Amino acid sequence: MKYLKVSLKAVLILGSFLFVLKGNAQELETLIHEALENNPEIQKFDFQHKIASEKVNEASSLPNTEFNLGAMAIAPEMDMPMERFRVSVMQMLPWFGTITARENYATSMADAQYIEITIAKRKLVLSVSQFYYQLYEIQAKQNVLGKNIALLQSYEQLALTSLEVSKASAVDVLRLQIRQNELQQEKDVLVQQYKGIQAALNSAMNRDYDVDVSVVSAMEIPENDNFYSYDSLSVNPELLKFDKLYQSVEQSELLNQKESGPMIGLGVEYINQENHPMITSSYKDMVMPMLSVSIPIFNKKYKSKTKQNELRKQEIQSEKEQRFNMLKSELSKAISQRNQSRIKFKTQEKNLKQAKDAETILIKSYETGTIDFNDVLDIQELQLKFQMNQVESVKNYYVQSTIINYLSN
Repeated sequence: MKYLKVSLKAVLILGSFLFVLKGNAQELETLIHEALENNPEIQKFDFQHKIASEKVNEASSLPNTEFNLGAMAIAPEMDMPMERFRVSVMQMLPWFGTITARENYATSMADAQYIEITIAKRKLVLSVSQFYYQLYEIQAKQNVLGKNIALLQSYEQLALTSLEVSKASAVDVLRLQIRQNELQQEKDVLVQQYKGIQAALNSAMNRDYDVDVSVVSAMEIPENDNFYSYDSLSVNPELLKFDKLYQSVEQSELLNQKESGPMIGLGVEYINQENHPMITSSYKDMVMPMLSVSIPIFNKKYKSKTKQNELRKQEIQSEKEQRFNMLKSELSKAISQRNQSRIKFKTQEKNLKQAKDAETILIKSYETGTIDFNDVLDIQELQLKFQMNQVESVKNYYVQSTIINYLSN
């Protein structure tokens, strides 16, 4: 399977607010910005990236320098010059290019960690957006319930008026009042649901759970849908992460090849000798340059590491293929559900218009004294159902749109 090659810079150009849709941008954008600034998980990933970046400096370090000091504790009685003490210093140096290979490997790991930050930010934006649309749904349903309660109250006044002239029964009035109580119960339950979702959103923003969150009063399904081709899945950081991991394994193998080479040690040793008649030269002390070589004769571990790296690359490719298929499936599902939301909204729109026409006919029949409050309640329940379904369709449309943007941007 072929993937479009996209640089990390291209991912960053997408920005953090790619999920914000027109019509409700200002409020949601503000919440997203605050969440990205304050969310502890994002801060955690940022610290992890800083740690990974600092490992580049660690990789450039040399092995410890060895210092040795030896002194004669008890001098034997010998008729020859004896040394008093000796000092040596030795520095082992890795094979040519090893340090650069280590730095490249550490840099590749830091790049992979940076992708994790990008993924975390996108998921956070997705989560905040979905919480926001849930809050909109609850608020919109509360408004719908409030209007229906007011409508039932107007019906109740009609019933009371009809009761006075014996054109309605007390049962009709009671049924209308019971229905109002039921709708008020639903509205009160939604208030509690709103507080729960609001607390979850505030938690994502790392602020007090009871901070008020305001949402837009109205949202509409746009005329046209934005959609990118399935090839655009290739820019998703969840797939680019595997490219970075693959590169880190390649750098790991280059480092392995360098580390399988010998190490060279350079040093010098100084020997201080006591004065002795046998020494006629003015240079009685000795300075000895030293050279050592460390050769990994038994290099089975390096060959094993090469095999492991090759298997790891194959594993990463398989994981990438699997994740690509999953993302493609999720994108297809989101597109389908967004299309379903549009279809359902239009259907409910037609049904609501017909229900209002039926309501108009019933109200006009009141003038002739033939109003049936059972029919009134039936029509009111239908209107409430259609209005609630419309709100759910709008919410689902925007939720699926955020998923589509997350997957294909």
